[in-house]
Amino acid sequence: MITLEDLEKEVAVIQKRNSKVEKEKAWETSFMRRALLMVFTYLAIGFYLQVIDIDKPWVNAIVPTLGFFLSTLTLPFFREVWEKYFYKQ
Repeated sequence: MITLEDLEKEVAVIQKRNSKVEKEKAWETSFMRRALLMVFTYLAIGFYLQVIDIDKPWVNAIVPTLGFFLSTLTLPFFREVWEKYFYKQ
């Protein structure tokens, strides 16, 4: 038989997990995460273009970085479409 103490422990575990999930969700949708990804994308592409000796590598690195940023803006829309039409629970 489950005791009240066992139920309290289970609720505490669930609350701790929910708190972690909420924090991870907040990070996934945060502007800080997107900004960091843009900076790292820009730097990686800029260094790569510089190594392969492309003219104006740091200017040319802006285009894929902005493309990445725009793709992150469209993801919430496509997630809603996916949840509505494709996700089967």
